[in-house]
Amino acid sequence: MKTKYLIGATLLTFQLSSQTAKAQIGAPYIHDPSTIAECEGKYYTFGTGGGGLISEDGWTWNSGAERPGGGAAPDVIKIGDRYLCIYGATGGGLGGGHSGRILTMWNKTLDPKSPDFKWSTAVEVCNSDGMEDQDAIDPGIMLDPTTGRLWVSYGTYFGTIRLIELDPTTGFRKSGNKEKDIAIDCEASDLIYRNGWYYLLGTHGTCCDGVNSTYNIVVGRSRSVEGPYIDNVGRDMYHGGGRMVVAAGDRKTGAGHFGRTILDEGVEIMSFHWEADFDMGGRSTLAIRPLLWKNDWPYAGEQPKDGVYEIESERRGYALELAVDFVRMNVARQGGFGGFGRPQQNVAPPQPVPNQTLAEVQGTWPEGDIPARIGDYMFRPWQKWELARTSKGTIAGPLYTIRIAGTNRALTATDKLEVITKEYAELDEQLWRIEQLTDGTYRIMPYVIPGQDGKNQKYCLYSAGDSTPTLAEYDFSSDNSKWNFRNH
Repeated sequence: MKTKYLIGATLLTFQLSSQTAKAQIGAPYIHDPSTIAECEGKYYTFGTGGGGLISEDGWTWNSGAERPGGGAAPDVIKIGDRYLCIYGATGGGLGGGHSGRILTMWNKTLDPKSPDFKWSTAVEVCNSDGMEDQDAIDPGIMLDPTTGRLWVSYGTYFGTIRLIELDPTTGFRKSGNKEKDIAIDCEASDLIYRNGWYYLLGTHGTCCDGVNSTYNIVVGRSRSVEGPYIDNVGRDMYHGGGRMVVAAGDRKTGAGHFGRTILDEGVEIMSFHWEADFDMGGRSTLAIRPLLWKNDWPYAGEQPKDGVYEIESERRGYALELAVDFVRMNVARQGGFGGFGRPQQNVAPPQPVPNQTLAEVQGTWPEGDIPARIGDYMFRPWQKWELARTSKGTIAGPLYTIRIAGTNRALTATDKLEVITKEYAELDEQLWRIEQLTDGTYRIMPYVIPGQDGKNQKYCLYSAGDSTPTLAEYDFSSDNSKWNFRNH
């Protein structure tokens, strides 16, 4: 629940398999997940009840993460070379009451198979007695990047959301610290910092009722970590304010327990759970979405859905296309030039002009590999790209194939850092990461580049000129690195 940096067959058969890869795969079943943490090349998140999930690639998740103590809604953050875990031991009405305790503990590693895996003895940092208007549960933790101070927000609908400060070297409560009430009407809160603003994200609505849960994530912001946290129309979260960040959608409901992870400059993700995924039998599942920012407000982005698109360069608005000859459409101009000149009588009503078809142009294309280029978009078959998700993915989302619609001709990275199209052959250089950036545009990265070791983390599809696509180092400050998908 806080910010971290992570560095991170046939066409028919392929399409059918991709239709099932809509979100995290494996067994991503979890409730109240902690912010995703990276440890020794693997990803971890912990949930209510003491268990958690592990992933080798950030896309396929399975059980296996371990923490003692049970309880509810843990959070994990790396400080130096250690991991600090915080969780609610009781509270939230668990066992019929609101008497709760929040505890912290440390570990050198999150890998339960490591010889260094050993959680320290848990230490209580705050509590609620069940009588006051407060509930010590659902902690979210933030290490302030500007001051190095360690803050925790906690609480539920049963009373207030409170703020306390911990010692980042021990994980104990800061000596002399006094808790402060900062919000109401939410729970499962989290604190993050960005661009001079502190953000309090809370989970609003009803929980723990499966497909009937109304959980959604809201936010307010402040120039001070201690608040007040104000939403986009001036409402204080202490009086019930909060701007929507993510709600139900895509047959999933109950978004709760926000976490932010920074993957690269301009590449951020938000993690949370769905109280109920309709396509997963209504189970609670891990969710990862792009995190976008507009006017310094966060909101959930979208991973592209399977479909046919224009791939448009942000550089000038031109479109990615095959480098083939332009084939004219032999359609007579009707009605003269816009009605100018001699008046026309008894003219038939205009009829729609059909789009040029693949069959009308494909025979003019050369055989073998065809390079890509950039040009004016004209609704032509050599400019229409079909995106299809695969069963593979990364922490940022699924891997895609990108093909000329109606063909098996796939966009492919080369060892010369160029892009061509060739027959799809299930090559890794024909798989693409498509990641929505914080400004709403996308970066498009080949999964691997032939001749280079490991997975590509550096080069993206790049508009080197108005007509020249290539592969070059990603630069968030340059529109050459950015693309849009238009569904015409």
